[in-house]
Amino acid sequence: MIDIEILLAWGAVYKPASAEEIIFQEGNPCNFYYQLIEGSIRWVNIDESGKEFIQIMVQPNEPFGILPLFDNEPYAATAITNTDSLLLRLHQSTFLQMLKEHPEIHVKFSTHLAGMVRNRFSILKAIALNNPEHTISYLLQNFKEKNQHICPKCQQLKLTRQQIAGMTGLRVETVIRTMRQMHHKGLIKIKHGKVYLFS
Repeated sequence: MIDIEILLAWGAVYKPASAEEIIFQEGNPCNFYYQLIEGSIRWVNIDESGKEFIQIMVQPNEPFGILPLFDNEPYAATAITNTDSLLLRLHQSTFLQMLKEHPEIHVKFSTHLAGMVRNRFSILKAIALNNPEHTISYLLQNFKEKNQHICPKCQQLKLTRQQIAGMTGLRVETVIRTMRQMHHKGLIKIKHGKVYLFS
């Protein structure tokens, strides 16, 4: 999202992370701006039983955990790597100074942040309707429009049913059953267990 060379010039450092490594935990104070360079990260809330509700699946070049950078509140969710990953990390005070000295970056960053908040409202609205097919259809359409989690060449969904369940609050069995119904209706294609969207 922010040019890597600019971040490095301001003192950002690379941080490798192993699969299933916790980058930061819900409730902890925020000290750094993070941007994913390689790999995959999920930003989750975890209930007492250990069940994860996925807020965001972070893709390369995206920032994550950014709200506390501005309001000095603790992290609202936990960031966990899905795979071996590489991050860039810049101290919070330096990050805020960089935004002050580069208003063009600040504007782009604020636009990105507003888009994230708007997207969460839309997803929560779809979930609140309590219709699994509508919720999953909305989520898949949203991914397609934003070119996220879908192979641009073959239109294969790059998320598991478990991850879709974690993003929607649905049981994984409900996601499996609903996607099978969507396949029979011709809304999606399932081949050898893989889910494909139509162009």
